[in-house]
Amino acid sequence: MAKEESKKDSLRMNMKGCTNNGFVQNEPVIEREIDSNQADPLKTSDVDIPFQELDPTIIKPYAGMPKEVLLLYSSQARYRVTREILFWLIIASVLVLIGVTIAIIILSPKCLDWWQISPIYQIYPRSFKDSNQDGNGDLKGIKEKLDHIINLNIKNVWITSFYKSSVKDFRYGVEDFREIDPIFGTMREFENLVAAIHDKGLKLILDFIPNHTSDNHIWFQLSRNRTGKYTDYYIWHNCTREGNSTKLPNNWLSVYGNSSWQYDDVRNQCYFHQFTKEQPDLNFRNPDVQEEIKEIIRFWLGKGVDGFSFDAVKFLLEATHLRNEPQVDKNQILVTNYSELYHDYTTTQIGMHDILRSFRQTMDQFSREPGRYRFMGTEARNQEDIEETMMYYGEPFVQEADFPFNFYLTEMNVLSGTKVFEVVESWMKNMPEGKWPNWMIGGPDIVRSSSRYGKDYVNVMNMLILTLPGTPITYYGEEIGMENLLKADVNESYDITTLFSKSPMQWDNSSNAGFSEGNQTWLPINTDYQVLNVEVQKTQATSPLKLYQELSALRLNELLLSRGWLCYLWHDANVVVYMRELDGLDRVFTMVLNFGDTAVVNLQALSIGLPEKASIKLSTIPTDRGETVTTNAVTARKGEGLILEHKMPKLLHHQEAFKDKCLVSSKACYSSFLNILYDAC
Repeated sequence: MAKEESKKDSLRMNMKGCTNNGFVQNEPVIEREIDSNQADPLKTSDVDIPFQELDPTIIKPYAGMPKEVLLLYSSQARYRVTREILFWLIIASVLVLIGVTIAIIILSPKCLDWWQISPIYQIYPRSFKDSNQDGNGDLKGIKEKLDHIINLNIKNVWITSFYKSSVKDFRYGVEDFREIDPIFGTMREFENLVAAIHDKGLKLILDFIPNHTSDNHIWFQLSRNRTGKYTDYYIWHNCTREGNSTKLPNNWLSVYGNSSWQYDDVRNQCYFHQFTKEQPDLNFRNPDVQEEIKEIIRFWLGKGVDGFSFDAVKFLLEATHLRNEPQVDKNQILVTNYSELYHDYTTTQIGMHDILRSFRQTMDQFSREPGRYRFMGTEARNQEDIEETMMYYGEPFVQEADFPFNFYLTEMNVLSGTKVFEVVESWMKNMPEGKWPNWMIGGPDIVRSSSRYGKDYVNVMNMLILTLPGTPITYYGEEIGMENLLKADVNESYDITTLFSKSPMQWDNSSNAGFSEGNQTWLPINTDYQVLNVEVQKTQATSPLKLYQELSALRLNELLLSRGWLCYLWHDANVVVYMRELDGLDRVFTMVLNFGDTAVVNLQALSIGLPEKASIKLSTIPTDRGETVTTNAVTARKGEGLILEHKMPKLLHHQEAFKDKCLVSSKACYSSFLNILYDAC
């Protein structure tokens, strides 16, 4: 009886404040007088009723109701069914969201990485900006000018060699790979530069030439004295010294001419050098050497570097048999020039790509954090065959370089629409499926395009590399159309022919073009700096700088340029015409680039469904922008480039006639409904 009374008590409302077993814990209840004549809702007669048998209509829900009362209502159909409907709706919604997410992940193309999204800006540090008035560009100077790079819509900075070295061959004979040459600054200044680059959302790529060192490097000094493991760090071979002459191991030649063997008086042997005699080649058949280089890679990656350009990699290995290389002219008696031999035994030897892949694996160890992928490029100039260049991409399941740098546009002897078409088509057709192209028109050892082809073609060359699929690479000064020096008098030992493209950056029309506040610069300032500089072109609506900014912004914001197909339409001695298109977009860009004299192109004659008229999205001649042209007579003046925007009823890469004329690197389609990219095209 006591237990039943306890149950009844738990069901009665104690208006003086009860311990609440319902939704609200210990809720304070306002005291009120209870009418003695008011019936207890839980007691309808003198007979106690168990709570299971209570009629829910007698008691209305109230805040703080105990568990037993709550159960009376929650078990009713109207509450139970509603609860179950909501539960299954939530489950179904979660499953749908998971399914949609998985579908988007499966169908979405791989996102472009940082080295694909933005152009790369190459800096020769000694010529970019001098911060301490000694006439030499330095790391602090680069830091001061990072905003210029940002204003170009560029987010990747590539700095050429600044390691401690001698002046020979533009400081490519490194004395210490872990030290900054004092002419460029200190390690602390480098660390500050890296921090500033990353703070501004930029990435940093460094040059690295693993093939050789300086003869002043500690490794070479230990090797020539046969000290421990360093004995075989370089390539030594017996040779006979007879008076002032040396009987050499074979006929191998240096890139700069004459024998690639140099007698060493300390070791009484000859060492091998592919370049100058002050740059002995490392012995990459020695595992210790390979490990040393990988430790250097780890050192700089640990400093925050985002990628490397590995230079001169085709020279890493030589044949061990030391046979003479075949002569181009078998009847020639004296062979001294590099071009007079076929370099079958001193370049691109078996095992060279294995070494590069080991570099890639080392860099991958630092690429595991999201957004911290480490880029790897390789320099592969002067390859005899395009297929050899493509090997640097690696194999389908074995990654090597993200791309070998494409120098083919810089090696054109004559500028023409046909030649440009051949270079572009050759790279795109031979590139392995799914790989990423790149384009460059200049570099530290290349004649500037404005001097090579003329000022009239500065803008159209920039338009070319910024509208092709892939990553454009801009050498400092190309954005304003800088030219080569006409002459250069220096007191240091250089290959004079490669100096002219390294003149100091022309920032403004002040003394020394704003490059240096010192009394003298390491190279003379180009004489045209007062009219050709960054500050002047900022104020000119028609300047190369303004056009470069517009082109790079268009490339950044237009899927047609960053992800679209490339379809060849037409080329001749003057003009090359190509289209960029993307599934899901009914508009396209048609590029009409003139590398010759004024020409009129009839695009209607191609019979591909072009509309009668198209609008000029962008032109190298600003007065033409926004104009409408008739596609049966598109006029392109000398050195002019046009980006035409128009609709296409049927995209070219779906047409059988263009099956072999349309190429894409990373296939993608656009959904305007979902505003996403997908690859199930």
